[in-house]
Amino acid sequence: MSDMDSLLAQGRALAALLVARNHTVAVAESASGGLISAALLAVPGASAFYLGGSVVYTPRARHRLLGLRREDVRGLKSATEPYVLLGAETVRHQFSATWGIAESGAAGPTGNPYGDAAGHSVCAIAGPVTAARTLETGRSDRFENMIAFAAAAMALLAEAVAAEK
Repeated sequence: MSDMDSLLAQGRALAALLVARNHTVAVAESASGGLISAALLAVPGASAFYLGGSVVYTPRARHRLLGLRREDVRGLKSATEPYVLLGAETVRHQFSATWGIAESGAAGPTGNPYGDAAGHSVCAIAGPVTAARTLETGRSDRFENMIAFAAAAMALLAEAVAAEK
């Protein structure tokens, strides 16, 4: 099974958890390039749980798509847990979703302008549980990292949804 096939299978499993609990999700992703949304939207009937998402790749996109201004992120470095938690909380609120999920990082082959090496990603969820996780793949392959970032973000949400009583 390819990495992309595994990601799609992970999306199906997460979708099943969300549907079983009648939960919804909204996505704000960056270095994963839309792969979180793609994995979830590939599931037939995704409109039952997926409310919307965006690839927030630049400061302009952060402002236009999430409505976050410079003063909202002042003092927060991109691809850090506080920054990504803000993204997850913001997208959750915008869509009135049960869960918001966000991701930011450096896919590669080089690092990002904020000093993070290729393979660095932070994902966060906001909802009944709020959590963040940092991933360091140690790789420079852009697409492999994008898949790993999306997989880590979906795993974090799946763990939280599965633990929900």
